[in-house]
Amino acid sequence: MANQQTVKVQLVRSPIGCKESHRATVRGLGLRKLNSVSELQDTPAVRGMINKIAYLVKVL
Repeated sequence: MANQQTVKVQLVRSPIGCKESHRATVRGLGLRKLNSVSELQDTPAVRGMINKIAYLVKVL
């Protein structure tokens, strides 16, 4: 279990003016400021969160 797959996500658009649930998803992924990067385990739940806010983030 030492070699877990990970995915890096970067916030490239501001969540200001977006739905509250989309803002909560951004925070749930561990992203705060613009261009912040978060490295997460590659699970179906995380992939679903990324797909929900695909217009705000970039997968590195």
